[in-house]
Amino acid sequence: MPNRKQNLIASLLLLLTAAGALIFFSNDAELARAESAPDVSNGQRLYAENCASCHGASLQGQPDWQSQNPDGTLPAPPHDQTGHTWHHDDVLLFEYTKLGGAGALSKRGVANFNSGMPAFDEILSDQEILDVLAYIKSTWPRRVQEIQKSRSQGG
Repeated sequence: MPNRKQNLIASLLLLLTAAGALIFFSNDAELARAESAPDVSNGQRLYAENCASCHGASLQGQPDWQSQNPDGTLPAPPHDQTGHTWHHDDVLLFEYTKLGGAGALSKRGVANFNSGMPAFDEILSDQEILDVLAYIKSTWPRRVQEIQKSRSQGG
């Protein structure tokens, strides 16, 4: 029969697990509705079909990606470790892909900004967006993956 200390520890672990799940899933309802764990190989295929034309087959981005185009948009950044994608949390990456640059930033109160990134909400499902993001993340070195994961967890 468990003693009082064991019951307290078990209760505390259950509470922390529930709190962690609540924080993760409340960050963005759409992320929480994912059908299954991300599929990296499907993400690689979808990336090649939908993203590589701008961001490069090797995730290298467009030349001079940090300087504005004549129309005020920005060239597509690299999604490898040399770019800034890994500097952003999962929720922003998801919203940026789903809603496009202008839509995602508008949702966060930034008006009149057009990065040039189109919205994929009518092209890719939420699950497919998560698959693409999982593929991109899988190409990063472990250290970069851990930094990005920490940012996604509020760390």
